[in-house]
Amino acid sequence: MRRRRPAGFTLIELLVAISAMALLALMSWRGLDGMARAQAANRERGDALLTLQTTLTQWSADLDAVMQFGQTPAIDWDGRVLRLTRRGADQAVPAVHVVAWTLRAGADGPRWRRWQSPPFTTRSGWREAWTLAASWGQDGASEARSNEVALVPLESWQLYYFRNGSWSPAVGADALGGLTPLPDGVRLVLSLPPGPSLAGLLTRDWLRPTLSAPKT
Repeated sequence: MRRRRPAGFTLIELLVAISAMALLALMSWRGLDGMARAQAANRERGDALLTLQTTLTQWSADLDAVMQFGQTPAIDWDGRVLRLTRRGADQAVPAVHVVAWTLRAGADGPRWRRWQSPPFTTRSGWREAWTLAASWGQDGASEARSNEVALVPLESWQLYYFRNGSWSPAVGADALGGLTPLPDGVRLVLSLPPGPSLAGLLTRDWLRPTLSAPKT
């Protein structure tokens, strides 16, 4: 009589099945890991883009609100720090602020930073805020740190003014006679550092709202 084959799997068959399952598990893990990495990269890029958009919105809002406060400079650029005299955001409470923008390294690396003074209504208040803004921009004065906001990472930034129908590098108030009128336009050029989120050059033009036609 023919001998019946015992039921079950041989050792070789088990080893082949285990190897196939291990290979499928490895491939699945790599796929899931790749999806997780892609989602993290997209989230990081989205957060960086949102931060940049918010920063540029604030930049435009500061320029839109620039005003002449008596016989004082409305805007001044010394090659490192941009200082602005701007009206307060609350129209019900008339007040003025001094705002400063600069690129300075810190514990979080080189970042574009914004500083805003407390509100004031007198010329002496403006003078104190204007001086403090310059000190903060140069060495990060400790007494001004509480009003500082660290924004986006930057390698460098440049400013250009649109005057008399053409763009030219921004200059300080002293070079323009001390009392600096707001230029017709301000061109901002940001150099974003290499990285997985945002990188390269970014140019943004701002046009003075009182002008009737855009300049190109």
